[in-house]
Amino acid sequence: MSNITPEIAIVIPCYNEQEVLPLTNPVLTGLIQRMVKDGEIAASSYILYVDDGSRDNTWNLIEEYASESALVKGIKLAANSGHQNALIAGLETVADHCDAAISIDADLQDDIDAIPRMIAEFRRGYDIVYGVRNSRESDTWFKRESAQSFYKLMRDLGVNSVYNHADFRLMSSDTIKDFLKFEERNIFIRGIIPGLGRKQTSVFYDRKPRQAGESKYPLKKMINFAVDGITSFSVRPVRMVFFLGLGFLLVALGIFIYVMIRYFGGETIEGWTSLMLSIWFCTGMILISLGIIGEYIGKIYTEVKHRPRYSIEKYIK
Repeated sequence: MSNITPEIAIVIPCYNEQEVLPLTNPVLTGLIQRMVKDGEIAASSYILYVDDGSRDNTWNLIEEYASESALVKGIKLAANSGHQNALIAGLETVADHCDAAISIDADLQDDIDAIPRMIAEFRRGYDIVYGVRNSRESDTWFKRESAQSFYKLMRDLGVNSVYNHADFRLMSSDTIKDFLKFEERNIFIRGIIPGLGRKQTSVFYDRKPRQAGESKYPLKKMINFAVDGITSFSVRPVRMVFFLGLGFLLVALGIFIYVMIRYFGGETIEGWTSLMLSIWFCTGMILISLGIIGEYIGKIYTEVKHRPRYSIEKYIK
């Protein structure tokens, strides 16, 4: 176990969180003060709020908290860049100014009591400590089943991800620097971190209900997130399109043989209904296949432009 008292940065992406920040800030500042007093972390540890282009009073609250306490810092992105990019902005900001960083959402549904346990594991020599939910009983049936299906699909596609883990994790500063070498714009952080090859472990906790405000991950964003995760790590959907085409070719060959037998046997070919169904079915499959291929082409288009992930408008040190 390391005798060095680590400097910890808690990175919190925020988007329209004016309702929850007044609850979140005193809880986290109190946690830091308590851990400093107990000698678990250095007195220079701090919170970094990342305002992801909020349209409400979020940034004004961050400025207020930073003026009241040296424990609070903040960066304001010039536009809404998305949760993952806001998280990357925060990690890139703290990489050279901490021994380890803990990322957590502003709603504090992830249990902050797991943070001291994460730091204890870090001091034992782990570079990555995942916060993993004990269960999903608090979720709706749809969200629970869709999440489990997503994790299973990712595993089947060969993606190394941690089941029931989101973005609540601790990473050492060296690990963060390794992660920042990945420059793709369509980035799936949960799939990249486990593959960094660093010493890693997990702590388990029970997820809490959101205290205020609304979820920033509605169904549309969840679907987009899932698509990004799948297409960022696997080309198997494109291969599936290829094998689907082979399957249709075999079916077409069987239909051709059937038609020739009926024709030379002098039988009337009726089949209008089956023909129309085949046309609609094949057309639908072609469009789906083009959509899958188009998703990959779209990602290539985004990557080759190499535009910055985010732009920082203000920084409170």
